[in-house]
Amino acid sequence: MSALSDIARVAPAGNPVGQSIRDSLVVAKRNLIRMSRIPEMVIYGLIQPIMFVVLFTYVFGGSMQIGGSTSATDYKNFLMAGIFAQTVTFATASSGAGIADDMHKGLIDRFRSLPMARGAVLTGRTLADLVQTALTLVVLAVVALLVGWRVGSDGDTNAAKVLAAFLLLLLLGYAFTWIGALIGLSVRTPEAATSGGLIWLFPVTFISNAFVDTSHMTPWLRHIAEWNPFSATVQAARVLFANPGQSHSGAWPMQHPVWASLIYSILIVVVFRTLAVRKYRSATA
Repeated sequence: MSALSDIARVAPAGNPVGQSIRDSLVVAKRNLIRMSRIPEMVIYGLIQPIMFVVLFTYVFGGSMQIGGSTSATDYKNFLMAGIFAQTVTFATASSGAGIADDMHKGLIDRFRSLPMARGAVLTGRTLADLVQTALTLVVLAVVALLVGWRVGSDGDTNAAKVLAAFLLLLLLGYAFTWIGALIGLSVRTPEAATSGGLIWLFPVTFISNAFVDTSHMTPWLRHIAEWNPFSATVQAARVLFANPGQSHSGAWPMQHPVWASLIYSILIVVVFRTLAVRKYRSATA
């Protein structure tokens, strides 16, 4: 949080971009301080992904077929990219609920009355959620290593590729928080934002290559899964981790998953940030 303050202080002061950076970092710091004072928010955010890791690993590990193998170890290594991606995208619900709570309490109206950059409130909130998601991802990676997940050891990967995989996952999570921000501004209560943030996430995450090999799906469902932005990031992570179960489909996102993941995530940020900021200007508590 002190790093955010330092960046805010050195941001250029004489132009709109500098003001937007400063204001966004101040709001991000405010949200991080609030999260640190409510540790149960972080704890509960960790429990669900850890449960998914343990349940999928030990309940389904020996019954899933990955590349013709039913090895529990192969499924464990196949699974983790999907669990990582699901974890970062499920931050969408908490982001939307947080913004809806601020709206419900009238805090957003007070922010709009201040001489601050438009969109800084939303950008600050999404940046704070990104920090929390990164911490969750670190803890989840440790848990994954404890249950036996490993990156490729055959020369196909290295520390730079592993870091790139996690950065792509965080970029996807950040992109999805803008969807959550739009939902949070569009509903009346935090409870509605939580429900609205989860309903669409389940089909997005399960109609994908996260938990099963898409080659076993019916053709029409397989095509949807292969062009799913979520699947592109999962495939990219598996490629960079050199984990088993990489799709051999001819679909472009599966053939070029790293580029597809980048393009999808950037497009989502551009589109939904624009819509969220526009909604923010007109939304009322």
